[in-house]
Amino acid sequence: MDLKPPADAVGRRADAYAAAPLLNCLLREIAEPLPEPGPGARPVYRLPGTGRLLRVRPGRRPAEPEVSDAGTWHRLGHSELVKLVAEELRRLTGSAGGDVPAEMIDSRDTVAALLAARARAAEPRDPYLRSEQSLITGHPHHPAPKARGGGPAAAWLPYAPEAHAHFPLTLLGVREDQVAEEGDTSALDALGASPPGYRLLPAHPWQLGLLGRALDPYLADGRLVRLGTTGFDTWPTAAVRTVYEPRRDLFLKFSLDVRITNDVRRLWRHDLLRLRRTDTAARAAFAALGPPAAWLADRGYRTAAFAFEELAVLVRDGLRGHLLPGTDALLAAGLAEGFEGSPLAATATPGTWWEAYLRQVVPPALKAFDEHGVVLEAHLQNTLVAVDAAGTPVQALFRDAEGAKLLADVSREAGWERLVYCLVVNHLGEIAGALAEDHPGFDPWPAARRELARHALPEIHALLTSPTLPGKTNLLLRWTGADGAAARYRPLPNPLAGA
Repeated sequence: MDLKPPADAVGRRADAYAAAPLLNCLLREIAEPLPEPGPGARPVYRLPGTGRLLRVRPGRRPAEPEVSDAGTWHRLGHSELVKLVAEELRRLTGSAGGDVPAEMIDSRDTVAALLAARARAAEPRDPYLRSEQSLITGHPHHPAPKARGGGPAAAWLPYAPEAHAHFPLTLLGVREDQVAEEGDTSALDALGASPPGYRLLPAHPWQLGLLGRALDPYLADGRLVRLGTTGFDTWPTAAVRTVYEPRRDLFLKFSLDVRITNDVRRLWRHDLLRLRRTDTAARAAFAALGPPAAWLADRGYRTAAFAFEELAVLVRDGLRGHLLPGTDALLAAGLAEGFEGSPLAATATPGTWWEAYLRQVVPPALKAFDEHGVVLEAHLQNTLVAVDAAGTPVQALFRDAEGAKLLADVSREAGWERLVYCLVVNHLGEIAGALAEDHPGFDPWPAARRELARHALPEIHALLTSPTLPGKTNLLLRWTGADGAAARYRPLPNPLAGA
C-alpha cells in the first residue's frame, strides 16, 4: 500500500509552513497594526511601503494571509505572499533584495521536499535525536528558514535532519606537515585508520560535493588522500552541519558552504582562531557555576592548511559526561516546534513544568553574563534541556562557542541586548507561546517575571519595566545584505512588563 501523501496536500502544507515565519517577519518588522476590528475579526495591518492592507489568522504561527483590493479580501498563496513582501521592501528600502525572493521560494520548496521525505522515513527512537530532527518550520522569525542554497533536493536531502537522515562521514588523510589544528582533537583519530605520515580528517559528504574539483590538486600531489567512509552512521542535528554519533557520544561540526538563515555556514578562520579563548572562558564560567548547568565544550579543531576553512572540523563534547543520570536531553527548539513525545505538550501541570524549566535555563545564562563576562547565545537551537522520567526539566546544557561573546570584547550594553534577545525573545518567548498554545488559558509570563526578578543584575529592573524588548529584524537584515553578525533590533511589546 502506498502511504505517500498526495502532491497537492504536501504543497498546501508546505505553503502554510513557509508562510508562517515570513508573515511573522512582516508583522514584526514592517506592518503597522490598525485599530482592533472587533470580537472574532482578524487583525488588519497597513503595509507602509505600498499602502496595501493585510489581514491574517493570528497566533504564534500566523496563517491565511489576505490583501484588500477595492474593499474585497483576496487570499494569498505563498508565491503571491513573496511578491507582496518583495514589492513592499523595494518601496521601503530602495533595494531589490538580491537573492532573497529566490531564497523564500527555495525555503518553501525545501519544506515540500522534507515533508515528502518524512512520510517515507522512520523517526529515530532516541527522543534527543527526535527533538533535533523535528524542525520543519525552523526559525519562526526568518523569511527563508529552510533555504538550502537553491540546489536540487537530491544534493542535500540525504543529509537533512528534518528528513531523519543518517549517513557515514567521508574520511580523508592529510599529510602531517599540512595539518592545522588547535585544542584536543584526539577523538578524530579513533574514527578510522590513516596511512603512515597522514592524519585522519573526517569530512561532510555534502561539503565535499559542494567543493567539486577544488581538492583535485591536493589529491594529485599527495597532500590529501581519500580513505573511504566511517563504518558507522552519524545523525545531523538541527544545525544541519553538526552531526552526532551516539555510540561514541561525539559531536562534530563542519564547514558547509551553504547559506542557512543569515549566514554561509563555513567555519571561518577568524572564528576558529578565537574559539579557544571563548570556549575556555565558557568552561571556566560553568565550572564556577557548578551542576546541574553544563557547557558542551568545543574542544578543538583540525583542518588542512591548504583548505583551512573548507575542510575544518570542530570537535564538541558529547552528552554523557554532562547529562544527569536517568534523564533525556531535548533540544529547546524542538520543544517549541513540537515532536512526538514532547513533555511540553504532554504535561498536565504547565505551571509547574514551566517554573522548573525557568529554574534550569535562566540562572546559568544570567550568571555567566554578570559574574563571568560570557554572553551565551542562549537561543532555542543552542540550548538543550534535560528532563527526568516524568518529563520535568532538571538541567540545562548550552553549546556553541562560535556564537558566544565575551564582555572583554563587547560593551556590557551590547552584550545585554544580545542576551535579552537570545534568551528572552527568541527562547523563552517561543517556549511560553508553545505552552500557551498547548494549554489554553495558561499565562506563562508571571512565572517568567518572578524568575528573572530573583537575580540582582543591575539590568533586571529595566527588563521587567521597559515597555519593549529587542526583536531581531531578520527580514530587513537579509534584504539589505547586512552581515549576519550585525544584528539589528526593533522594539517589541514586553510581556514581562504587564505580567
